[in-house]
Amino acid sequence: MRKVGFLFLIILLLTGVKSFGQQVSIDLGPDEIASNQAFTITLTIHNERLENYSSFPEIPGFVKRGTSSSSSTNFINGRRSSSQSIIQNYVATAEGEFTLNSFVMKVNEQTYRVKGKKIKVGPPAQRRQRNDPFGSDPFQDFFGRQEAPQEFVDVKADAFLALTTDKSSVYPGEGFTLTLAFYVASNNRADMRFYELSKQIPEIMKKIKPANCWEENFNIDNITGEPVEINGESYTQFKIYQAAYYPLNNETINFPKVGLDLIKYKVAKNPTFFGRNKQEEIVTFNTKPKQVTIKELPPHPLKESVTVGNYRLKEKLSSQTLKTGESFNYAFDVTGEGNISAIGEPRLYEDENFDIYSPNIRQDISRGHGKVRGTKSFSYYGIPNEPGEYALGDYLQFIYFNVKTETYDTLRSDIILTVTGESKKNEYILSNDMGSFYDAMDIQSNQLQPLDAQDRMRSMANIAIFVLIGLVALVMFKK
Repeated sequence: MRKVGFLFLIILLLTGVKSFGQQVSIDLGPDEIASNQAFTITLTIHNERLENYSSFPEIPGFVKRGTSSSSSTNFINGRRSSSQSIIQNYVATAEGEFTLNSFVMKVNEQTYRVKGKKIKVGPPAQRRQRNDPFGSDPFQDFFGRQEAPQEFVDVKADAFLALTTDKSSVYPGEGFTLTLAFYVASNNRADMRFYELSKQIPEIMKKIKPANCWEENFNIDNITGEPVEINGESYTQFKIYQAAYYPLNNETINFPKVGLDLIKYKVAKNPTFFGRNKQEEIVTFNTKPKQVTIKELPPHPLKESVTVGNYRLKEKLSSQTLKTGESFNYAFDVTGEGNISAIGEPRLYEDENFDIYSPNIRQDISRGHGKVRGTKSFSYYGIPNEPGEYALGDYLQFIYFNVKTETYDTLRSDIILTVTGESKKNEYILSNDMGSFYDAMDIQSNQLQPLDAQDRMRSMANIAIFVLIGLVALVMFKK
């Protein structure tokens, strides 16, 4: 009868699908176990591929004893459902009561919280002897009997870790894109998983980030595979880190060798239906060192401060025809590919015919597809003082080094501003006239005059007020 019950339990486990939607469950083992039995935590994901997961928790009084995995696919009423499980085994170090604290696991970049529990470990359970009067139990190995030692074999991984740059040499200020990625061949047979990337990536970034560069990080949040072809072979690329770097000086940039740890599984030489068929190990994949050299900029008076990139000008003028004294707004936008944050203000050539004020500055940066693009906008406010025609390109210019043509270039406006009306040059002087008070200085005598009776009364009143203020202060001080 017990054997029938076991068979029914196995059939129920294999066919009992409750939901066809996406679901992640983390199940804990029983509250009570024998000291010679394993306690398990099982992570199961339904109808989705298990891309990555964080470490299983540590349990006081227990030690980890490897993991096993399983997967299944079912079709019920024409609908497909699948599940994949990872089972972490724990072995108690002593008898007694232990506490599994509440813990958090990250599965496919989503966080799941699991409530802890008490685990009671009792004396070893008696094992069924070979001379069982009821005959051989086909599930004896699965439910407690110590299985024979399993032999595992290593499967070679057809994969590698690479640190690459899109350029091997650049000018100071010219950007290049660095990519750290893991590549897996399409015919790879080894089973591998990423391991604690949240801890490894920051440490790798510290090692490879150059001190003499400005960084624009592409901030890869989700690591997903993309098909690529390398030397005629098909691979899946997993981008781990990507950033654009802009050298600040002429020093050669050296990227050291870095390593990434992954979980790789050995497989059982003789797989069994209920036995442990995989054994995990930590393996390290390393990159090769990489170097980017810095080229010398051609001679130029602004060589040490010029912006480097590939830019063009976008401009907008509020009105192309004005009268003297009327204000205008002019937007000078530098847009293109390069270190947008490092773009300085255009050169402003002052002229008494114009009052042009310091600009409002705004920048928009886009990072994607291995490039950094954007716009830096300079919004000017101006007032013309003299009638005439004025080429705005004579007043505002942006000089930069063009990395495509490898020459110095200048962005300047093609707009001609037409101003009519009378001259406003002298209005500034008139607007600062101090009035008739200073005009009276030229007609008043500078000789001392005796005070009249009204002036003497005003002076005496002022003296009396100061005396009263002094007396009040003295009384308050004595208190």
